[in-house]
Amino acid sequence: MARFPRSTVRRLLYTFCSTKTTPLSSPSPTAALLIGSFEVRHFSAGNVARAKDDKEPWWKDSMERLRNIGISAHIDSGKTTLTERILYYTGRIHEIHEVRGKDGVGAKMDSMDLEREKGITIQSAATCCTWKDYQINIIDTPGHVDFTIEVERALRVLDGAILVLCSVGGVQSQSITVDRQMRRYEVPRLAFINKLDRMGADPWKVLNQARSKLRHHSAAVQVPIGLEENFQGLIDLVQLKAYYFHGSSGEKVVAEEIPADMEATVAEKRRELIEMVSEVDDKLAEAFLNDEPISSADLEAAVRRATIARKFVPVFMGSAFKNKGVQPLLDGVLSYLPCPIEVNSYALDQTKNEEKVMLPGTPDGPLVALAFKLEEGRFGQLTYLRVYEGVIRKGDFIVNINTGKKIKVPRLVRMHSDEMEDIQEAHAGQIVAVFGVDCASGDTFTNGSVKYTMTSMNVPEPVMSLAVQPVSKDSGGQFSKALNRFQREDPTFRVGLDAESGQTIISGMGELHLDIYVERIRREYKVDATVGKPRVNFRETITQRAEFDYLHKKQSGGQGQYGRVCGYVEPLPPGSSIKFEFENMIVGQAIPSNFIPAIEKGFKEAANSGSLIGHPVENIRIVLTDGASHAVDSSELAFKLAAIYAFRQCYTAARPVILEPIMSVELKVPTEFQGTVAGDINKRKGVIVGNDQDGDDSVITANVPLNNMFGYSTALRSMTQGKGEFTMEYKEHSPVSQDVQMQLVNTHKANKGPE
Repeated sequence: MARFPRSTVRRLLYTFCSTKTTPLSSPSPTAALLIGSFEVRHFSAGNVARAKDDKEPWWKDSMERLRNIGISAHIDSGKTTLTERILYYTGRIHEIHEVRGKDGVGAKMDSMDLEREKGITIQSAATCCTWKDYQINIIDTPGHVDFTIEVERALRVLDGAILVLCSVGGVQSQSITVDRQMRRYEVPRLAFINKLDRMGADPWKVLNQARSKLRHHSAAVQVPIGLEENFQGLIDLVQLKAYYFHGSSGEKVVAEEIPADMEATVAEKRRELIEMVSEVDDKLAEAFLNDEPISSADLEAAVRRATIARKFVPVFMGSAFKNKGVQPLLDGVLSYLPCPIEVNSYALDQTKNEEKVMLPGTPDGPLVALAFKLEEGRFGQLTYLRVYEGVIRKGDFIVNINTGKKIKVPRLVRMHSDEMEDIQEAHAGQIVAVFGVDCASGDTFTNGSVKYTMTSMNVPEPVMSLAVQPVSKDSGGQFSKALNRFQREDPTFRVGLDAESGQTIISGMGELHLDIYVERIRREYKVDATVGKPRVNFRETITQRAEFDYLHKKQSGGQGQYGRVCGYVEPLPPGSSIKFEFENMIVGQAIPSNFIPAIEKGFKEAANSGSLIGHPVENIRIVLTDGASHAVDSSELAFKLAAIYAFRQCYTAARPVILEPIMSVELKVPTEFQGTVAGDINKRKGVIVGNDQDGDDSVITANVPLNNMFGYSTALRSMTQGKGEFTMEYKEHSPVSQDVQMQLVNTHKANKGPE
C-alpha cells in the first residue's frame, strides 16, 4: 500500500471527518477506521479489517499505547541520569551528558543554567519519547524538599510513577515524602533500585526498608547478576531470562539463559514474587494454591492488575550511570503501568453544586484540560496542560471555567525539556503546552459545553521569609516584574510588604528555595538585590508611671506658637484589649476643648516610634491633667508638637522595655533526635511547654522568640537527618531580657548614626 507523508494523511483524514454531517466526536465508520489505524502508525489493510471486526473506537489503540509517568526520588538518587538514559535509548537524544559532566553541557532535562551549575533539578521538565511503538510522556521532578510543589503538580497529572531508590542510601527522608505524595494522588508506581555498581550496594536491604518504612507491598521482579564492581546484568523473574548490556553506552541488550549458579536464587525469588502478588490478586492466588504451573504471561498479567490497583509495587534494579537495567525498566513501564483510560479521573460539576463526575478519559467527549504548571518563556506565558478528555486543536476556542473567559489557542506545542515541537492537535491522555493563554496554575479549560473543574493540587504553606530590595532604584520595575512572574509560576512562593518597615518580604519552602529565586532575579532580570532577614516586629512599652509638664513656645514675628500640656503616662493593666488610651481630666478651660483632639493626635504620633529602637509603643495610658494656652499664639499645631515633645520628655522616666514576638512552635521529630532538638530549643531561648509521643515520633510544643527562629528549617533538617518537621504561629509579644535589650538599642543607635 502506498505511503503518504504523515501530515498530509492526518489533514485529509480530519478534513474527511470534520464535515457538518460527520462531526469528529462521531466520525463515520470508514473515517473511524482510517483514523484508528493511522493513530497507531500502522496504516495497513490488516489493521483496518481488525478494527472493523472488533468495532473498536478510533482512539482505543492510540490510548492503550500511551503512558504518562513521573520520575521522583530523594536528592541524588539518580532521577535526571535515569531520564537522560531513557531519552538516549528511545532515540530522543543522540549522546549522553552527565548531570555534573566535565564537558559543560549537562543533562538534557536540567535546562536552566543554575541547575547545571549546582547539579540539582530545580524545575520539573516534561518530555516525550517512543519506545516499542508506545508513546511515553515523562516528567523529571526535583528531589529537594524546598521544591516540593514541582513534585506535587507533576504527580497530580500523571497516571504512573517511578520511585527511584539508592541501593546504598536506601529509603531516605525525601523518599518518604515523595511516596506520601504518590499516595495522595493515588498514583500506581514501580520502584527502581539504582546505583547497584556502587560500593556497599544492597538491593535486598532497600527492598526490606521499602516494606517497613514506606509500607509497600512489594517484591523484586529482577535479580542482579553480581553487585558493586562485579555488577554485570539482570535476571528477569517474570520471563526467566538473563539480560546483559553491551556496547559503549549499554545500547545492545543481549538475552541469555540463566547462569547455572543462580538457578536456586532465581527459583526462590520468583516464588516470593508469586506469593506476594497472590496475596493481592485472586486469579493468581487460585492458580498458586492449586499448585498449577504459572506461565510468564499469567504472572505478568497479575503483576499489572495488582500494580494498577495500587496493591503492589514491582521492584526493578540497575545502574543508570553504568547504562545497565534502563531498557528492562522501560519495558516494565509498558507492561505494568496504566494507560490513561485505566485510571479514574474525577471532575467537579459546577452546575450541580460541585458534584463529583467521573471522566471516561476518551477523545470522544467534551474537552476537559487542567493547567498544572506555568512558565514564562521567550514568547510569553507557556501553560502546561494535561488533557483529560476530548481533543484540543490549534485555533480552537476554549473556556477557562475558573475565570469564565473564552480564549483562542494560538499555538500548541509538545515539550522536550526546553525545546518545543509544534503540533496541530492533542487528544485525551496527552501532556502539551499552549502559548499566549492567560491563566493561573490549577485552572480548568473546556470547550464550553460543560462546566467541569478538576480538583486542585495540595499547596503547602511557606515556612520561611526573607527581606529583599533592589540595589539600584532604577531597577524597581524589573524587580516587581520578576516577583510577579515567580508568584504566578510557583504557588509556594509568596510576596508581601511589611507595613512597618516598608520592606518587600518573600516567603517560601526553605532557604535554598528563596536563594534560588534571588539568584534568578539577578540572572534573568539583571537586577541586583540585597537580602537580609526581615525586620522582626518588635514593640516597646513602659513599666511605671511618669509625669510630664512641657511648654512649647516659639516666637517668629507675627503669630507664634504656644501650648503647654501637663499630666502623666502609665502602663495599661495586663491583658488589656486596647493598646493605647488617652484621657482628658482637665477641669475648666485651661486648654480650649477644640485643641484636645490635636493633643491626642500628637501623643498617638509620638507613640508610633519609641526612643529605644524606633518601634511602636503599646499598652500605654496617657492622662492630661492641666495645661495653658495663649489667646493669639495657641493653635492645633502648637498643641500637637507640645504633646510629641512631652511624650519624649517623660518616656525614659517611665522605664521602657522592648517586647519581642513569641512564636508557638510545634515540632514532630523521631524519638531518637528528641534530646538534640530540645537542647537546640533551649539554646534559642525557647521554653518547652509540652512533649507527647505519637508512634515513633515525639511531638514537642515550645514558645520561642521569632528573632531566634531564622534558618531553623535548615537547622532542624540537619539535626534530624531531614525527618523533622515544624509549624509555627504567633502567640504574643513579651519583654526581652536586659542583655538583648542593650544589644538591640546599641544596634539601633549604630544604624541611626550614619543616616
